[in-house]
Amino acid sequence: MNNPQEQNHLEVHSFPIGRFVPAENYTEKLLERWIGSIRSVPLLFDYCIENLDEAQLNTPYREGGWTIIQVVHHVADSHMNAYIRMKLALTEERPVIKPYEEKLWAELPDVTDVPLNVSVTLIHSLHRRWVSLMMQLTDEDWKREYFHPGDQSYIPLWQMANNYNWHGKHHAEQILSLRSRMGW
Repeated sequence: MNNPQEQNHLEVHSFPIGRFVPAENYTEKLLERWIGSIRSVPLLFDYCIENLDEAQLNTPYREGGWTIIQVVHHVADSHMNAYIRMKLALTEERPVIKPYEEKLWAELPDVTDVPLNVSVTLIHSLHRRWVSLMMQLTDEDWKREYFHPGDQSYIPLWQMANNYNWHGKHHAEQILSLRSRMGW
């Protein structure tokens, strides 16, 4: 794909709020904002999929991209992994986490066979626990790290919160942008 217009079109639809740009550090105010954003993800996804029919839910958010169903199941999968990674970092010294092949996970049978509301309910339940945990973390806890072998780097928990503040909004906007383009 050498055409700059095609590349820009793909970039805009793949990353409608832009690519993740990590913060250089954190403050208490930033943590509050990031946690608030993570807290709102379940309601945001309720809004994103409200009144969509089966055909709409099976529409990719962009050409060659995931369907709305795959996006929502992915958010559940990704945020479960993040929650577990956070708990590992809080209970072990700099644990090595297990990356996963998100594109392959999005093609597994549970994504097509399990009703979408199961993952929406899971996102609600998971975020309730995750936010409760984050609200109790100390400054020292936020500095705890895990090692991501895919990135070959240590990730502090405050940076993870920054990333997942972006992640939920990123995928919600993929759906909302599709709805806008389609007039849904």
